[in-house]
Amino acid sequence: MNMRVDNDQGSLLLQIARASIASRFGLCFDCHDDADFLYERRACFVTLTLSGRLRGCIGSLLAHRSLLDDVKENAQAAAFSDPRFPPLTANEYTETALEISLLSPLSPMEVESEQDALSQLQPGVDGVVLQFGGRRGTFLPQVWESLPDPRQFLAELKRKAGLSTEYWSDDVHLFRYYVDKWTER
Repeated sequence: MNMRVDNDQGSLLLQIARASIASRFGLCFDCHDDADFLYERRACFVTLTLSGRLRGCIGSLLAHRSLLDDVKENAQAAAFSDPRFPPLTANEYTETALEISLLSPLSPMEVESEQDALSQLQPGVDGVVLQFGGRRGTFLPQVWESLPDPRQFLAELKRKAGLSTEYWSDDVHLFRYYVDKWTER
């Protein structure tokens, strides 16, 4: 399986996401979806922004279906099912920009302490999953733009996972991943 996706393929992913959302409004947005790479099992996140502000973000951490299905399902979920936002309206649809983040497989981080974890984080590069018991949270690498300090990044990730920002345990597991991303212009 080829893990790299080029810019033309990234543009196609954006078109597929846009068409998936458009279909919920009864709008026709044509794009071809027969390229071989779309049938590889891959995981992605779809992010919506409106006037430069987050409007929805839903994705898959693990590849469990074809990239085509993952893009379509995550686009609709980001637009209509992100619990942080009301469903996207038809008026907002035309003003909303989409971003696709295609994830690499998760790689466990071997850490001996929170300080060790902080020293291993690569700001601007790493996407990170924090897992503790049944709790889990993730931040895409793009989150480093608003949380550039590793300590603050990790604290907010703990909060997102439902933990205290001060909490640490040997049972906290971290995973890193990388993304290729494409944003509508």
